[in-house]
Amino acid sequence: MARDLGELNREDFARYKDDVKKEGKPVFPHAMFHDTVMSVVVVSVIVALAAIWYYTADGEKSGLLGPWYTPPAEPGTTSFIPRPDWYFYFLFYLLRIFKWPETVFIATVGIPTICLILLAGLPFYDRRRERRPLHRPVAMVAAVLTMISMAVLTWKGATAKEALGSELVLLVPDWAQEQGFQNNDVAIKGAELFAQSGCLNCHTYLGEGGGNLGAPDLSAIGATNDASYFVQYLTNPAAFGNNVMGSYSYLGQENLDALGEFLAASKGSQGGE
Repeated sequence: MARDLGELNREDFARYKDDVKKEGKPVFPHAMFHDTVMSVVVVSVIVALAAIWYYTADGEKSGLLGPWYTPPAEPGTTSFIPRPDWYFYFLFYLLRIFKWPETVFIATVGIPTICLILLAGLPFYDRRRERRPLHRPVAMVAAVLTMISMAVLTWKGATAKEALGSELVLLVPDWAQEQGFQNNDVAIKGAELFAQSGCLNCHTYLGEGGGNLGAPDLSAIGATNDASYFVQYLTNPAAFGNNVMGSYSYLGQENLDALGEFLAASKGSQGGE
């Protein structure tokens, strides 16, 4: 039996060598040489980019590829709008299409996971020997549609616009007039903080905002509780069962009181009347 297996192995190896001579090239040294050359090229490009970045920049002074370092992050900023790295723009835009709580799971887990499973399983469920693109219309159409979808979603995510806090502040007089707190200086200050602190990235207020992650419309939130309740909530949302929203205690007690007053005064259109 061992001799038979050995003979079969030799025949298979001889057939493989014959096929290589007729139709292809061996892994060693042909494919390994190409892999080695490509690896050297990739590493060389990385080293070159690192050298360009280092020698064209100087501290915080930006060079061709950016500065060596940037100023420390300011956790109390009210004007910065966080955005993902470019290779997550497609997922970033999917979250604008599928919103919590009904469908956000589809965008964040469902679609990417299904695509990865289909890609990883490709060698197992497509075992045909045919590899010419023109003879595989289904695979080619699927690949083209995937690339177009990723490109469009990435472009849409890169060009998506969020209203900046400085722009939203211009709406505060209209909010005050519509809600009826135009004579309440503390509530007006809270409205300005609300506009600048990124609250409308998730919440909505009088038709403005993102409405993401299941965040409610706050236009009439003042009809439910008073200012002290909202101050406590903003200080520690987790204590109220909200593990998505972060604490705003870093704004300080005076600002929290202003935000609480603003939310308490938000009782819906013409709430002040």
